[in-house]
Amino acid sequence: MGRAYQNRKESMAKTADQKTKVYSKYAREIYVCAKSGGTDPAGNLTLRGMIERAKKDQVPAHVIDKALDKAKGSGGEDFSVARYEGFGPGNCMVIVECLTDNPNRTFGDVRHCFTKTKCKIGTQGSVSHMFDHCAILAFKGDDEEAVLEALMMADVDVTDIENEDGMITVFAPHTEYANAKQALAAAFGEIDYEADAIQFLAQTSTEISPEDQPMFERFIDLLNDLDDVQNIYHNVA
Repeated sequence: MGRAYQNRKESMAKTADQKTKVYSKYAREIYVCAKSGGTDPAGNLTLRGMIERAKKDQVPAHVIDKALDKAKGSGGEDFSVARYEGFGPGNCMVIVECLTDNPNRTFGDVRHCFTKTKCKIGTQGSVSHMFDHCAILAFKGDDEEAVLEALMMADVDVTDIENEDGMITVFAPHTEYANAKQALAAAFGEIDYEADAIQFLAQTSTEISPEDQPMFERFIDLLNDLDDVQNIYHNVA
């Protein structure tokens, strides 16, 4: 209990240039979700959740519609998921999640961010074993027992449930994302989710020294500047 989920709004926009990058990342993710699971949000819960998050992060409707229209057409970009992991400033653990149409280019760009900040990119599995790949659903409520019962009745594998300050947060294996959303909708109707995501959660956290903090922030900024980078997960407290 008590684990805090990492908020994807870390890269939310403060300038017009940053907003453009956020919009681009959402558009790419919506396109990939729609291309792989269908363009109808009613039948593609992953896409539906992505669109809802985009709207909450104030992504304009025309950006969302353009990504969906693009997915309806034939051909288009062939994006694939690429994950890189390693050790950042202060020896923290980092996972970088990308969507790329050119893995060689993306790997080179990500590796440059590591080397430029004197960090070490690792092999696959070097740090991911210290993270849980979770579906995270958070919504207003105070009866976690009713939520747990609804999920168990639907045979959803639940890792954890938190109830803090009128907010219920459900943690489940990432493979249970759609099942969990369907079970909650069946039991409680339409839910306005405060968090609706699949993320990597660090099993332990670490504090980095004040001397390492500026380099850590630069490292994260360099990664966020890459168009192919979608999410950055780390274990820094």
